Amino acid sequence: MPNTDWKKYPVLFNLYIAQAVPMSFFTTVVPVIMRQENYSLEAIGMLQLVKLPWVLKFLWAPIVDNNTSSLGHFKRWIYVSEFFYAGIILAIGFFSLQVNFSLIVVLMLLAVIASATQDIATDAFAIHILKKKERGYGNSMQSAGGFAGHLIGSGVLLVVYYYLGWFFLLFFLAVFVLLALIPLAFYRKACDKPVVHGVRVNLADITGFFRVPGMYKWIIILFFYYSGLMGIMAMLKPYLVDLNYNAKDIGLMAGIFGTGIALVASIFAGFIVKKIGYAKSLRYFLGLSLLAGIYFYVMSISGEPTTVAVYAGIFLLWLAYGASMVAVYTAAMDMVRPGREGTDFTLQIVITHLSGLVLGVMSGKFADSFGYDGLFLTQALLSIVAFGLLMLLKPDLLRKHVENEVSENVEPKAKC
Repeated sequence: MPNTDWKKYPVLFNLYIAQAVPMSFFTTVVPVIMRQENYSLEAIGMLQLVKLPWVLKFLWAPIVDNNTSSLGHFKRWIYVSEFFYAGIILAIGFFSLQVNFSLIVVLMLLAVIASATQDIATDAFAIHILKKKERGYGNSMQSAGGFAGHLIGSGVLLVVYYYLGWFFLLFFLAVFVLLALIPLAFYRKACDKPVVHGVRVNLADITGFFRVPGMYKWIIILFFYYSGLMGIMAMLKPYLVDLNYNAKDIGLMAGIFGTGIALVASIFAGFIVKKIGYAKSLRYFLGLSLLAGIYFYVMSISGEPTTVAVYAGIFLLWLAYGASMVAVYTAAMDMVRPGREGTDFTLQIVITHLSGLVLGVMSGKFADSFGYDGLFLTQALLSIVAFGLLMLLKPDLLRKHVENEVSENVEPKAKC
């Protein structure tokens, strides 16, 4: 990457991996530990509450935007959030799941609120330090960091728990979160770059994002873009169970292998987005989603698939998801209004989370009624619908309505 400040990429990778590891741990490893200690499924289900801040974080995103006047201020938001995050994680280690379960859930919720706040600040920070031509690379770091965090949070930490126990597991996790701040501490380029644009964001102003001329087109695309993947991803593990794979095999196939493919795909997708732009990338990567849906449908109606065939399907599924995420995030960065970067980017990502939740729930009911054949066929058709919407609504033409008054070449005035 000639003529670019390459140090920003490991900074972003580490920040995104720092927020992904604990979230993955809370939602995948802790339920395993709880089940081993004979907790009820109802109690385990309560852990889903910790995901709530990631859906509601747009409510306090304006606070972050309104209290920043330079990139150094975004860094302070990240530091404070991360230290609070690490402190809560360490505090959880002093309590017992069997004795203090309700308290631990509350502490987890606080930790995720801090993580969501770090995510808002990190997204806005990324938008400001990445030039347009660098956003493909930058978002590949974001996606790769998230997938790497999932690998560590759902795999490595379970091994740490097995050998070291609950307290040392949480201690290790807290230290890991703090170590991830080291690259940010050494990244001092452009830290005093001004980011104020004469606006003050409030909750009422959030609706202004939806009033940008033509923005409804992009909202529709955001909601449906992943629609051909979410149902398959939600039902993949039950599908593998019904194919008589055991928990160890499923963990390897859907967890380690699938997430690993998404991680690699997100890195290469950054180069593709840089080369051809996000508009074409959105179309091409949506084609991968369609291919994955067709493949799962054909595999499902062709009888008992071989293990190699199943791995091939998982490869296509996570390849499409990892690549698509980079294109969507890059486009979302281009749609933010000056002075509202954290708020607007958060709003867009929350829309994808909500659509994933809705489509995931519907996929279970649909599979019950029509079987896996019907589900996979419907997923392929939804990819075709999403492609049609993409071609019809042309989100790449929307950018002209989103004012961009910030020069991408502002030089830093001083160190921070």
